[in-house]
Amino acid sequence: MRAARRQAEPQGRSTCKRGHIFRLMKHGKKTAVVLLSGGIDSSTALAIAMSEGFDCYALSFDYSQRHKVELESAKRVAEHLGAKKHLVISFNLREIGGSALTSEIDVPKHELKTGSQKSGTTHIRTNHSNPRTRIPVTYVPARNTIFLSFGLGWAEVLNAPDIFIGANVVDYSGYPDCRPEYLRAYEKMANLATKISVEGKIKFRINAPLLHMTKNEIIKKGTELGLDYSLTWSCYDPGVTDSGKAVPCGRCDSCVIRAGGFRDAGITDPLLNR
Repeated sequence: MRAARRQAEPQGRSTCKRGHIFRLMKHGKKTAVVLLSGGIDSSTALAIAMSEGFDCYALSFDYSQRHKVELESAKRVAEHLGAKKHLVISFNLREIGGSALTSEIDVPKHELKTGSQKSGTTHIRTNHSNPRTRIPVTYVPARNTIFLSFGLGWAEVLNAPDIFIGANVVDYSGYPDCRPEYLRAYEKMANLATKISVEGKIKFRINAPLLHMTKNEIIKKGTELGLDYSLTWSCYDPGVTDSGKAVPCGRCDSCVIRAGGFRDAGITDPLLNR
């Protein structure tokens, strides 16, 4: 089975104690690069990779996005889960624009009325198999391709065959670079485009352990692995309190999906009490 699909159910088990993750003791070292935005999905992907016994190198990006609070979350998550190293690469996608996250385009907001929504997960679910489905303005042009390319470069230097990404096709906003066919194509390209793979030393695998999980299943899995979700961040368009603290807007796609995920999981979002 292709890499994107075979990772739908993570292998191995983890042992948790006081909210921290302890990696399985296995023979030999396994090394992975994990793309880490600081959100629910990428943080859970890191937790899963750690539970499977990988030495994880977390990679985040300051691409001049609308806000930087997610980078603070990524740092906290990497420290909390015990990543070997957390690297932040900076570049400016605002010069390209084309997204509500990298330009002055307004972030779409939902009208939230008490009892008007059954679930944040089903409310904005998009048919990922239809390429003509309208893609929201929060899509950043070629973002996952750019991120994976940096991850691939670091993985080649580290001799790390595995790259983890928190891509998901169930509770997502219709982004084309989260689809399984895209991940399979990128994996094929990675093994054609790198010296270490062409020489037969490594066969790269793009691991998407959350690909077919709902948001509530993801949250339950991360909770099982001891991930503290109060450290994560999801909002596309946060506000700021008088004390300078970032607060979620509660109405963007990402906030609605997050709220629905915790509600469906029967778990209180710890970020709201942070």
